[in-house]
Amino acid sequence: MPWIENRAGLSRSALLFAIAIAAPASALTFSAPAAAQKPVILTIVDVKLVALGFRVSELAGKPVYNSQGQKVGSVDDFIIQRDKVLMTIINVGGFLGIGGRLIAIPYSSLQMTPKGMVLPGASKQALGKLPAFRYR
Repeated sequence: MPWIENRAGLSRSALLFAIAIAAPASALTFSAPAAAQKPVILTIVDVKLVALGFRVSELAGKPVYNSQGQKVGSVDDFIIQRDKVLMTIINVGGFLGIGGRLIAIPYSSLQMTPKGMVLPGASKQALGKLPAFRYR
C-alpha cells in the first residue's frame, strides 16, 4: 500500500490513530484472541419447582415485618456475593421512604409468608443499631 499523507503531512496510520484516540470509547472495538473457556454444564431443572419461587423484581419495595406483624422496613435490593450468599438490603427508619437508611442482612434470615417477608425477632430499635450499608 503506498504511503498516503494528508494536507497536514500526517501519515495515514498516524491519522487513523488520532481519530481512534478522539473517538468515544463506546465507538471503539478491539479484538482479542479467544481464551479457552470452561465447558458449560447444562442441568435440567424442575420448572414447576422454579415457578414456586419468588421473583426478585417483585420483592423490591415490599414491606418487611417482624414476628409481631409490625412493619420494620422495606426491601431496597438484593446483593449476590461471589460465594453465592444472597444479601437483602432493607431500608429502615424514616417515613414514607424519606430519611431512612439501608442495612444488609442475609436473605436466609427472612421468612417468606403469605403476608410478606418476616424478619423474626427484629425491632426498629435493633435494626437501627446495625451498621449502615452504602452502595459503591
